[in-house]
Amino acid sequence: MSITLRSFVFLDSLQPQLTSFVGKTSRGFLPVPEMASLWVEIAPGIAINRVTDVALKATAVQPAVQVVERAYGLLEVHAFDKGEVMSAGAAILESLGCRQEERMKPKVVSSQVLRAVEPYQTQIINRNSRGNMILPGESLFIIETLPAAYVTLAANEAEKAADVKLIDVRPFGAFGRLYLSGPEAEIDAARDAAIAALEAVDGV
Repeated sequence: MSITLRSFVFLDSLQPQLTSFVGKTSRGFLPVPEMASLWVEIAPGIAINRVTDVALKATAVQPAVQVVERAYGLLEVHAFDKGEVMSAGAAILESLGCRQEERMKPKVVSSQVLRAVEPYQTQIINRNSRGNMILPGESLFIIETLPAAYVTLAANEAEKAADVKLIDVRPFGAFGRLYLSGPEAEIDAARDAAIAALEAVDGV
């Protein structure tokens, strides 16, 4: 079976809101803030079962997220020991017969900021989100990434850089999508940090 490494994302320290979102929306072993985290996305999706098997047998990491779609598969593993997480990544790469540099380079498919969001629109956004709530008058940052899992890097780095609220994250599927809200200046800082982090990732 030919496997494509779509995303390979190492997060050195999970931020509190992203950690809480993973805990709220996942069915695996849930992380806590400041753990190291690895997100691996491959194609075809069914092969993610073998990736999970390799990571858990080789190291002491724990999985929070495993998504098996026909096209793409996603795995997240975490641990307080960064070395364990990096070793899990090395074992995964070896099993796939590829190097980290052969991952796909992330692309920003779309990026937009809505300023002073109207009350009716905030209600629509909140009904469809699983994170915090956007309030009327706040600004909203939305970014879409390709491949999808790279949106976790955008979320984590944005949270490090600015005082914003994580409204929703979708790190699997055809595209990744992130919603953040907050004061206008903080949203601008979060946007800049997210895009800079994505642009710094190497790949093919």
